[in-house]
Amino acid sequence: MEDSGAKRKIGVIGGGLVGALNAIYFAKEGHEVAVYESRPDIRHEERVVGRSINLALSERGRKALRAVGLEDEVVNSGIPMLGRMLHSHSGQTTVVPYGKSHQFLLSVDRRKLNELLLTKAELEENVTLHFKHKLVNVDVSGGRMELTSADGTEHYETADVVVGCDGAFSAVRKAFVRNTRFDFSQEYIPHGYKELLMPAKENGQHAMETNYLHIWPRQSFMMIALPNLDGSFTCTMFMPFDVFGTIKTQDDVLAFFEREFPDSIPLFGRDRLLETYMANPVGPLISIKCSPYHVDGRAILMGDAAHAMVPFYGQGMNAGFEDCTVLHELIQKHGGNIELAFAEYTQTRNEDAEAICDLAMYNYLEMRSHVTSRWFLIKKKIDNFLHWLMPQTFIPLYTMVTFTSMPYHTAVERWHWQDKVCVVQGRSVQSDPWLDWF
Repeated sequence: MEDSGAKRKIGVIGGGLVGALNAIYFAKEGHEVAVYESRPDIRHEERVVGRSINLALSERGRKALRAVGLEDEVVNSGIPMLGRMLHSHSGQTTVVPYGKSHQFLLSVDRRKLNELLLTKAELEENVTLHFKHKLVNVDVSGGRMELTSADGTEHYETADVVVGCDGAFSAVRKAFVRNTRFDFSQEYIPHGYKELLMPAKENGQHAMETNYLHIWPRQSFMMIALPNLDGSFTCTMFMPFDVFGTIKTQDDVLAFFEREFPDSIPLFGRDRLLETYMANPVGPLISIKCSPYHVDGRAILMGDAAHAMVPFYGQGMNAGFEDCTVLHELIQKHGGNIELAFAEYTQTRNEDAEAICDLAMYNYLEMRSHVTSRWFLIKKKIDNFLHWLMPQTFIPLYTMVTFTSMPYHTAVERWHWQDKVCVVQGRSVQSDPWLDWF
């Protein structure tokens, strides 16, 4: 390739959150960037098909936005969540703060955030956005991309560097698989998710306490609710597919909610609950690992294309955004030499990405054997006390993952060490995984 500091033509595959943010990063470094997205421009669509799970933005994601001057705008359009509000079967609620008073998650709307990133990318004079352009195949060593447009017309584009940000079912990654010595694994879990909407009250206010992430933990399944600016809550149920399969009629829905989430029924409204439950599909949850993330200095995988994870630690978007931070810091470190940056990115980022994927999967696998709140609340008190007593030595795992940019693998290693010394009545006190999710 050309000399290390040469400006290149970057082909970003995928105009989602990570792809749009990456386009901004590459553009600010002076490269010519073309983004190819298979969907229509969501900024002009009345309804967007696909995931609409609300997102919990934390420090890793905020750091990535801060680097391109977008943190304040995103923060101002989100809702702070100061902690978890747990709902029991009886309707009793318990508040569990995330940490210190200044530590909170930010509920952000996935679509609005994606629209903002696309608009900011488009404002960069060296970025072009191409919608309804689906990648069919790519030569990851040569940069030749085969795409189809909305009318089925095939055409070819070339790029010096191909950046795969096209999600868990990445077409770019499929091309990587054809290369020798590329490792890839995927695992679907028995749980799926279904999204519901809890409307605002007649006065436009939220139906529940606004500044909390609401959780209805029920051992092997749960429901969560994140606040929206319009007064509604986006609610998501996570349950085994075989449990979803038992709920077939409106009577089944009502009976299930009366048994498991009775306090939510008047908040949804009976008719709205039945309508949205029956209309919305159940989506699958998948965990993906692969390595290496790059091919020389010609192609790289980022975000879910590289490391899709089950959502039980709330770090999917934050990890994807941190990918951008890490990569572009390495490009700066190597004086613009993309090939060296890509190689070090795979070497360092793979360990961290697999650590958070494993942590998310661990929480899923362990959830069925943990008591819902008793041991969790005890551990929170012990963690907070030890953190107060030894703030530089003992840091709760959730704090390390969510409120710092400590490498994920380092956080997990520290957690294992701390867990050995945090014992109550002869048993290791670990948090309920459902509740460590957010």
